[in-house]
Amino acid sequence: MKKHYLIFIALIGLVAFRHATKLKDRVLIFSLTKGYHHASIADGITAITQWGSEAAYDTDTTTNPALFTNENLKRYKAIIFLSPTGNGFFNDDEKAALQKYIRNGGGFVGIHAATDCLYDWEWYGKLVGAYFTKHPKIQEATLHTTDKRHISTQTLPPTWQHTDEWYNFKNISTDIKVLVTVDEKSYTGGENGDAHPISWYQNFEGGRVFYTALGHTKEDYTTDALFKAHVLAGIKYALGRKK
Repeated sequence: MKKHYLIFIALIGLVAFRHATKLKDRVLIFSLTKGYHHASIADGITAITQWGSEAAYDTDTTTNPALFTNENLKRYKAIIFLSPTGNGFFNDDEKAALQKYIRNGGGFVGIHAATDCLYDWEWYGKLVGAYFTKHPKIQEATLHTTDKRHISTQTLPPTWQHTDEWYNFKNISTDIKVLVTVDEKSYTGGENGDAHPISWYQNFEGGRVFYTALGHTKEDYTTDALFKAHVLAGIKYALGRKK
C-alpha cells in the first residue's frame, strides 16, 4: 500500500511539473547590428532575461538571422527586436518564416532601433509601424500617456519626464494605436508635430505588435522603474496576456 501511495504522489508531482512547464512561455531576443550598435543592448538583454523570472517566460538571444526558420520560430511565443540596425540581413526564406510566424498569431516587440532597420523590406515597415529618420541630442522631455486602457500603460502616469534619444519617424502607419506621445515643446529637435508617437501597438496580419522608441540609455534597463513596467507589460501583451 505504501509503495502505491508513493507512486501516486510521484505521478501528481509529474503532472504538476508538466503543467507548470507548459505555462512558461519562451521569447527570442534578436539584436543584430549592421549599422550603429547601441551600447545598451547588453543591458537590455540582461534586464529582459531577468524580468522573465517575474513574468514566467524563458529567454533565448541571437544575432543570427539563420535561426529565423518555420521550425525554430514555433518555439517562441514572442520575438523581441532589441535595437537591431541595418539592411539586408534576412534572405527570402527567413523573411517568409517571420511572416508566417506573425500570420500564425505570434507576438512581436520592437524596442528603440527596431524602427532603424530593414528599410529595404516594406512588409517589415508596416509590421513595426514606422521608420526612424533622425534624432536630436539625448535630452529630457515630457511624455503623455494617451491610452490608459492598454496593459503596457496601466501603471504609467498621465504625464512624466524621461531622458532618451527622441526619434523622429517617417511612414507612420495609420493602423497603429498610439499609447505614448512626446511633447515637442518640451525639448529641441522634434519633427512629428503635436501627436508625436513614441509607443504604440497593433494587431498586424494576426500577430500582436508592441513598439516603444524608448530604450537608448543604459539607465532605461538598470534603474528606470517606469520604463521597466512599460516594456515588461508590452512583452506580456505580445505573449497574449492582456490583463
